[in-house]
Amino acid sequence: MKKTLLATVAAALLVVATACGSGSGDSGGETIRVVTLSDSPPNAFQKDGQYTGFDNELLKDIATKENLKLEFVATDFSALLGRDAERKKTVDFSAAYNYQSLAIQVKESSPVVDEKSLAGKRVGVVQGTASETWVTATVPTAQLVRFPNDAASLGALKSDALDATVFDQDTAEAYIKSNPDAKLKVAKAFTTDTPHGFAFKKGNTELITKVNDGLKKAIADGTWEKLHNQFIPNAPMAAEFKAGAK
Repeated sequence: MKKTLLATVAAALLVVATACGSGSGDSGGETIRVVTLSDSPPNAFQKDGQYTGFDNELLKDIATKENLKLEFVATDFSALLGRDAERKKTVDFSAAYNYQSLAIQVKESSPVVDEKSLAGKRVGVVQGTASETWVTATVPTAQLVRFPNDAASLGALKSDALDATVFDQDTAEAYIKSNPDAKLKVAKAFTTDTPHGFAFKKGNTELITKVNDGLKKAIADGTWEKLHNQFIPNAPMAAEFKAGAK
């Protein structure tokens, strides 16, 4: 029997900001279906037909440690979870495996320098992410434009249909490198206290316990720190995730 788990998506998310899924029943030795993103580097993306990135590789390591098998399935982030109120009714989360860092991304010629500059501007976000929540709360006068995934939001920025986008910090920096002709830059980056966690069908306590146990092991043996340095070296690292912690 397969269970479904939402894998973390790297782009801006809330406490639920990770990719998600659902499932029930006994999880021991069974295949876990992981719903993730394919276009959100460096946290969750496809390379040479394989799902990789910080979030996905961390989950792979956890699965190995806990004798679980994973089956990845890609989807748009907006299809993963509903709004905050809906999420609380349908999913539970693992312990935090990282914290959210966001970035305001613009063209190099843009006058936007910070959140105050976004007032009245067309700002793109991926629906249901921490970026959407942050813009709504911080710059209520911005013209918020919601997209189903990173690629659509980035494409709108590149075509000048937007004045700015708000992405996960590392994702924004990756897009600068992978789109040199677009002449993108990060106007401002900042770290939040919003945790990332893997999402599960509500009440799936046995699988959550296994994932939390595997996460502790991945932190203690240095795997978390190794993956951090490999995929997101510019992101801040909380002391609780350094090798030997937990």
